[in-house]
This record gives sequence, structure tokens and C-alpha cells, in this order.
Amino acid sequence: MDGMALGKDYATQECSIARALEVVGERWTLLVVRDALYGVRRYNDFLVHLGIPRAVLAARLQALTAEGILEKRRYQQSPPRDEYVLTERGIALWPTLRALGLWGRRHFGEAQLRYFRHAACGTELGPYGECALCGTVVPVEDVLMEPGPGLDPHPADPVGRVLLKPKRLLEPLETEPA
Repeated sequence: MDGMALGKDYATQECSIARALEVVGERWTLLVVRDALYGVRRYNDFLVHLGIPRAVLAARLQALTAEGILEKRRYQQSPPRDEYVLTERGIALWPTLRALGLWGRRHFGEAQLRYFRHAACGTELGPYGECALCGTVVPVEDVLMEPGPGLDPHPADPVGRVLLKPKRLLEPLETEPA
């Protein structure tokens, strides 16, 4: 090694995976997107659920907003407060996150943390987000997330406590006021 820092992009790679990694490949980024899919929208909720340093979270939210994956929306005027909502571009990351979760569970032997079901019929989704009973790929907003046996039944943070109850993906998550 000659001490050179690793570059921030993959300029020599002509590959769609490399281009995607320039946007979502940094540590924490896909976890922020995962939480946004779970319905997390507010800075403090991301902060406490992820256990992420403030500066890192601010940078990730800014980058995801700049890339059109999240949209910043004002929800309170005084004092001004914003929330972060997934765009269509962000929602399109669901199959990637689903696949990574299945891969992680299979190759690291983790207990099932969450079930993802078709809200209309209750059938657990297949690996590609499909409902075997209905014969369709289920839109993200019709996915019901339920806690699995591997989930901590007593999480320390308010987001984790809310996620102990079944909820649809993308539905805004409301934590109790601090």
C-alpha cells in the first residue's frame, strides 16, 4: 500500500452496480433507507433507532435527498422541522433490501426478525416480494411487516417499540413524544 486513500467513486468501472454503490454504498445509507421503508421519517427517530452519529446521519439524509431517494418535507413551522419521505426512486430499493435481508439471514443463521406479508391475504412474501396465493408481486404499500421470533421483545428505543406491532411499510411511524 502506498498510503493513498480509497477513492469516493468508481470512475474506472463501467457497471451499473458501481454507479448504484456511489449513491447507496456507504455504511449506514441502506439502513437509513430501510428505516424509511419502515415508516421512519423524522431525524430524531432515525438517530435513536440506528444509533448513528449525528453528523453521519445529517450527511446521509442530505446525500439521499440530493439523489432524489428521499424528499425533505416541512411538517412544523415554529420551530421549523422537516421529515424525510421516500420517493419512487427510494421505494424502488425495496427489492434490494429484501434480498440483502434474506441473504444475511441465510448466510449468518440469524433468527427471523420480521415477517413481510401481503396485507390483503396474510401470505408471507416470497424472496422477490411475490405473493404465492395471489400470484402477484406485492406493491410496497401493501406489505404488512410483523415482528418475528428473533426480534428483541423489549427494545430500548421508541422506534423499536413501535415496530413490535404489525404495520404496513411506508406508513408514517409515530413515536410517543419525548
